[in-house]
Amino acid sequence: MLVTTEPATIDAVRDFNRFYTNFLGVLNRAYLDSPYALTDVRVLFEIGSRGGVAASTLTRDLHLDPAYLSRILKRFREDGLIETKPDPDDLRSQTITVTDKGQQQFHEFVRRSRAEIAGHFDALAIGEPERVIDAMRTIQTALNPSANAVPPAVIRTHRAGDIGWIVQSQARFYCEEFGWDLRFEGLVAEVAGKFLANFNPQKDQCWIVERGGLNVGSVMVADGGGGIAKLRLLYVDKTARGLGLGKLLVGECIRFARSAGYHQLSLWTNDILDAARGIYVQSGFRLVSEEKHRMFGPELNGQTWVLDL
Repeated sequence: MLVTTEPATIDAVRDFNRFYTNFLGVLNRAYLDSPYALTDVRVLFEIGSRGGVAASTLTRDLHLDPAYLSRILKRFREDGLIETKPDPDDLRSQTITVTDKGQQQFHEFVRRSRAEIAGHFDALAIGEPERVIDAMRTIQTALNPSANAVPPAVIRTHRAGDIGWIVQSQARFYCEEFGWDLRFEGLVAEVAGKFLANFNPQKDQCWIVERGGLNVGSVMVADGGGGIAKLRLLYVDKTARGLGLGKLLVGECIRFARSAGYHQLSLWTNDILDAARGIYVQSGFRLVSEEKHRMFGPELNGQTWVLDL
């Protein structure tokens, strides 16, 4: 077989494999402080989570040698964790289910595994768990085509930590993408801080878009006084563009502003943000003023748009 991948890439993968197998305890004889190895626990997990499975299916899905799997199952039977009966669809195979004792052991393994993972992640700095999960998903989707199903997006109201994410994500994106300076981060932090300080759920709201457990979008409505609501800080992450999430977020703002009794929804943007301006036009906003500025370094054309409710 012709190998075209760079040797440094191959060595990096092998180095990661050694690290991760040690991290998981793959070579440990006693996994999760039990008398079982990791492979044994994985087999019991598959049986318990599926509610019954054929031995031939385990052999295929876990890529196990049939004789090796047979030894694992023999030990489980001796320990009273499983029971077997002939598979009606394949008399050469067996259907395996967990006993009550096996079910208890299965749930105990799940509890210990969750506790072990929590212990690792609790030691990480704020934001690092999300980076690790994102990297794991990248590896899974890149190397396993069957895992490429796009997770659905969920829109929810904000909770603790979301406002900090809004400041960080928007500052990084606009400074890196458009060359804006740190004054933009200062403005976002000021807007976000005032939103929290003055938050009134009857008149103010913030929405977060989650996709696969990660924040990928946000927008706010804040009371601008005089019956006018302000649409602030619309953002959709690069990984979630083209899904119509910006339009959905603006729609949430319009519905909320109407239900809260505002007579107008106002926003300020810059004309280089073509995708956002397209959403505003489609939603019925009209341009009422614009002027050039250098608030964030480069010369920009700021615009104010309004929607009569």
